[in-house]
Amino acid sequence: MTMKNLKLTMVAVLIAVTQLTAQTAQKISSNNNLKKMNTTEQSEHYTFKLSDKVTRQKVSFKNRYGITLSGDLYLPKNHGNEKLAALAVSGPFGAVKQQSSGLYANIMAERGFAVIAFDPSYTGESGGEPRNVASPDINTEDFSAAVDYLGLQPFIDRNKIGIIGICGFGGMALNAVAVDKRVKAVATTSMYDMTRVMSKGYNDSMTIEQRTQMLEKIGQQRWEDAEKGAPADGPRNLPEKLKGDEPQFVVDYFNYYRTPRGFHPNSVNSNGAWLVTNPLSFMNMPLLSYIKEISPRPILLIAGANAHSRYFSEDIYKMAAEPKELMIIPDAVHVDLYDKIDVIPFDKLELFFKQSLK
Repeated sequence: MTMKNLKLTMVAVLIAVTQLTAQTAQKISSNNNLKKMNTTEQSEHYTFKLSDKVTRQKVSFKNRYGITLSGDLYLPKNHGNEKLAALAVSGPFGAVKQQSSGLYANIMAERGFAVIAFDPSYTGESGGEPRNVASPDINTEDFSAAVDYLGLQPFIDRNKIGIIGICGFGGMALNAVAVDKRVKAVATTSMYDMTRVMSKGYNDSMTIEQRTQMLEKIGQQRWEDAEKGAPADGPRNLPEKLKGDEPQFVVDYFNYYRTPRGFHPNSVNSNGAWLVTNPLSFMNMPLLSYIKEISPRPILLIAGANAHSRYFSEDIYKMAAEPKELMIIPDAVHVDLYDKIDVIPFDKLELFFKQSLK
């Protein structure tokens, strides 16, 4: 397995890169000011406009590993004295709450829910060292910690809490709901099973020889990290110059994360890199082993018809027990469900959670 193929196999995590056209290069130049933001400016920069029907406040809470997570709590204005149904939202994998998850929270709060969008451990404004690392266990726990926070608020009905997971945090969301019986319903959009794609490659194409080679390389990296006393960053997830032979879905990632449409300086995918050793815990700790135990609580899986990730949602739909629903959005690609409000089926999400969180 060549180094180039190895990087493409790990593209979901070290999102390997896309082609810069002249138009895109021009857009990137406008990102230079974002990169120079100070900490306060970064915190206040959002890729969407806050609804005039919604309030947003910064909150923090700890997970059971003692990591302090940073979130934004969105509430419908003038919600009165009645306790609200609530949602916790996170994702995509490598994004921050000022991007897609915040947009979802903003719109679902417009529709009457209390919603928290949060940065996962080790990323964004959340705590944890070293930075830019992920864990199937800890990131699953992050969702349950958000449920803890929501359930302690006096204006929230703790018996009416659901979860939305986007992209790689769709898999984490399903995993959390399987074990956390407090959650009454779960929806995912453009869902990824990060343990599956990292350990087996796209469409399970990785051979045992390729997997062994990858693990051997990561093992050697651990020696280097131990000698230096610090973990090494991998290649930037989306560099500014490419060879031009990247797959279309990587081009789609670029058009979200590396242009003003979705760029945020705190986002690993916009402006950084995962650690080289990041895949280790994903290689032999599969998510979703207990997917059937979500039942009898309902599952809604939403995927684009043209999304490279569609097969993850379809396979989970086959594995899960009833009640479950698979919704395929015509003509949509993976990243369309990040921020295109005319494509994301918010009416369906609203109906699903209002029916499920009675």
